[in-house]
Amino acid sequence: MRMFRATPTFPPRSSWGLQASSKWWLPGIHCPTCDEVWSGTGEAYPSVDLSSLAEHPKFTARVEEDFEEFTRLRELVRPLAPEGAVLEPGANFGPLVGTGRGTPPPLFFATPWQPVMQREALEQLQSLGLQGLLGCRTELRLRSKAAPELLELQLESRGELHPTCLPRNLPQPCSTCGRLAFSFPSAPLLDWASLPTDRDLFRLSHFKTAIIATERFIDAVRSLDIDDVQFRELPAR
Repeated sequence: MRMFRATPTFPPRSSWGLQASSKWWLPGIHCPTCDEVWSGTGEAYPSVDLSSLAEHPKFTARVEEDFEEFTRLRELVRPLAPEGAVLEPGANFGPLVGTGRGTPPPLFFATPWQPVMQREALEQLQSLGLQGLLGCRTELRLRSKAAPELLELQLESRGELHPTCLPRNLPQPCSTCGRLAFSFPSAPLLDWASLPTDRDLFRLSHFKTAIIATERFIDAVRSLDIDDVQFRELPAR
């Protein structure tokens, strides 16, 4: 099975616009060990509803200077999140909230790492036997007379980059916050043994903004004439 990275087409082929963000997120941190102020990008769980937490207003802060308080907030979320979720600083939760104009295409990216689908298109892909496509409600308001129902896809981290394409002498992650910073390789190579077999769309664990699609997913998308997403094949070993 061949693997591909999915990204938005640029410029977009459809005439529409959208401004949106997730309803809640874990704040960024100032790590007391490595002294870095940072927040990750790409980890998103739109199915996780934080409205039942008394502290949910705290999940809109940009940075939490007190690392112990950040840890407490993260552990409040953990029982609500999918099993094995990393929950790094900046992880997004809940529905996409925002406004748009025009009619978006059947599959598009609200942000470069948050894919959204019209319900009808998602159901068509699911009927073709694609695995692991979980559509979650959004709170997007479109200024259109016939606005379709839009669902954000929840994509969990599964695959990894092959160790041979990582930087040489890469330091170990911070023992306190887990930060491991490096740029996406110019010649990415996937670690075949780490790739899932139970889903056709997922995120890379090293780079959660990198969305990987199987060849089966691409064939299904093309059969529905969806063309606002582009795909680049990535080798695996």
